[in-house]
Amino acid sequence: MRPRLGVNIDHVATIRQARRTYEPDPVWAAVEAELGGADGITVHLREDRRHIQDHDVERLKQSVHVKLNVEMAATDEMVAVACKIKPHMAMLVPEGRTEVTTEGGLDVAGQFARLSEVVKRLKGCGTSVSAFIDADPRQIDASAKVGFSVCEVHTGPFAHAFHERQIVHIGDQGVRQSFEDELRKVADAGKRIQEAGMQFNAGHALNYLNVPYIAQLPGVRELHIGHAIVSRAVFVGLREAVREMKRMISQ
Repeated sequence: MRPRLGVNIDHVATIRQARRTYEPDPVWAAVEAELGGADGITVHLREDRRHIQDHDVERLKQSVHVKLNVEMAATDEMVAVACKIKPHMAMLVPEGRTEVTTEGGLDVAGQFARLSEVVKRLKGCGTSVSAFIDADPRQIDASAKVGFSVCEVHTGPFAHAFHERQIVHIGDQGVRQSFEDELRKVADAGKRIQEAGMQFNAGHALNYLNVPYIAQLPGVRELHIGHAIVSRAVFVGLREAVREMKRMISQ
């Protein structure tokens, strides 16, 4: 069974917020993504509200016909928002005010008590809870003990190694080995996640060139992709950009 595609529409809101106006509308982006075949819609409600706003999430919950996944920091404010809106899934991620995008996985092992409390509260609101983590056995084991239902493996290091192999240093044996090592780490993490009874998802920096390698890993259930799809949509439209990504996942 091929993985489902969750389309992250944050950067549609980034364009809107650049002018502090009302367009383009992320809700309409979700409609276009659904028409292109998206199996889910993902947004990151950041503490600084740099792109997605609270009213976007509220409207999305009312309008989308597919799974709504809200990425968020493990703060009391965000837990309260999630319990009010009740998305299908809340994905806990680390968050830094100065970062351009999420730079690494959540340190579940280092925040065990706090995250156990947050997961319990979110589950009590009827929301499935996911952890965005690095491909690290320690973090996977901690996630299972905390009570996460899903682990999304951070594929950024894999994507970087792929870029080095395909674009920068074609034929370099050391670069090729790095690519194979990073792919193996994601695969091993996925196996460990499933053995622990959790759902295996993957995401971050996936694009039209590298996604087939992750999509073919045993047991991967969902891929969450945003920047590459929104970038492609500039040229072909969001509906077609999603269709093209679905085709690459099928390969």
